[in-house]
Amino acid sequence: MPSVTLGSRRLASGSRPYVIAEIGVNHEGDLDLARRLIEQAKEGGADAAKFQSYKAGRIASRHSPAYWDIRQEPTPSQYQLFTKYDRFGPDEYAALAEHCRGIGIDFLSTPFDAGAVEFLDPLVPFHKIASADLTNVPLLRQVAGKGKPVLLSTGASTLGEIDMAVTTLDQAGCRDLVLLHCVLNYPCPNGNAHVNMITGLQRAYPERVIGYSDHTLPDQPMLVLTAAWLKGALVLEKHFTHDKTLPGNDHYHAMDVRDLKTFIAHVGFLDEVLGRDHKAPLADEAPAREHARRSIVIDRPLQAGQTIREADLTYKRPAHGISPLFWDQVIGRSAARDLPEDHILLWSDLTPSPHG
Repeated sequence: MPSVTLGSRRLASGSRPYVIAEIGVNHEGDLDLARRLIEQAKEGGADAAKFQSYKAGRIASRHSPAYWDIRQEPTPSQYQLFTKYDRFGPDEYAALAEHCRGIGIDFLSTPFDAGAVEFLDPLVPFHKIASADLTNVPLLRQVAGKGKPVLLSTGASTLGEIDMAVTTLDQAGCRDLVLLHCVLNYPCPNGNAHVNMITGLQRAYPERVIGYSDHTLPDQPMLVLTAAWLKGALVLEKHFTHDKTLPGNDHYHAMDVRDLKTFIAHVGFLDEVLGRDHKAPLADEAPAREHARRSIVIDRPLQAGQTIREADLTYKRPAHGISPLFWDQVIGRSAARDLPEDHILLWSDLTPSPHG
C-alpha cells in the first residue's frame, strides 16, 4: 500500500486528504495580502499554503502566447502576465515561510527555474513541480536531488511522458513521489475534469500516492474535490483567493475561505461516515444480533418423543434459541419434553442425535 509523509502528516489509503490552498500569485505582489491569504488558508483548514516562484524573463520568452481563457484574463502573452506578478524574491518568500511557521501551516511554492529551487529548498518540507515542467529534465533532476518528497502535476500529459518524468526523478534521487491528476484548462469545464483519471493513475502507478490538482470553477457544495478524495486522491490542490469576483489571473477559478471550510467540513463528515473497510459486526449492533434475528420456534404443540417435522416449526424473533441456520439439523429430531406452541426452541429441548 503506497504511503508518503508530507510535512508532519503520513498519508496512506483511508487518510483524510492533504489539502493545498494554492495562493499562487493571487497576492498580486502585496506582501500583506499574501500573509492574509495564508491566514485564511489556515482558517479554512488547509494543510499548506502554496505560492509560485518565478521571474518572467526566466519562465517565458517575450513571444509566448496565452493558453488561458482570455475573456477572464485578457493578457495575450505569458511574458506580459508573468511580468505583472513576479515581484517577490527570496526575502519575501522567506518572510512568508516564517509567517506559515508562526501560524502552523506548511509553506510551499512551485519553483519555475533553477534559482527558485535553490532558495526555496530550505523553506519547504517538499517540492511541487508544475504540469508544464513534467518534460523539463534538468529541473526534474535538480528538484529530485534535494532528497525531499516531490509532488508532480500531470496535466496535458500522456502516460509515456509521465513514465519518463517518474524515471528521471527516481534516477536523480527522488524516493517519495506523488502524482497529481490535473487538467490544464483555466478554468476547467466540469466535463473536462475526468476525475476517473485518478483511478487510471492508481492502476498505472500502484506503488505511488495519487492526488488531484483542480482547476474547475468551485461549485457551492465542493463536489469536485469531494469526488476526487472519494476516488482515492490523498493530496488535493486548488487555487485560493480572498475574492473570487476579482478579474483576471487565478481568482476566477479559485476557492475562497468559505469554499475551503465547506470542503473540510464535508471531509470530516464523510470520514466519520465511511469508517473502516473490513466488514464485521460492530459492538453497537450486538443488541440487534441478539434480539432482531430469528430463532426456530414451535408452531404447534409437541409431545415428548414426537418427531419434529418442518410443518411443526416457524421462525421468530428474538435470536435467543436455535438459529434457523440449523433448520435442517432440527427436522427429524425428537422432542425431549412437551413443547408448547410459540416456544423458542433450545438444543436442550431435543433428544440427542443418533449420529452424535
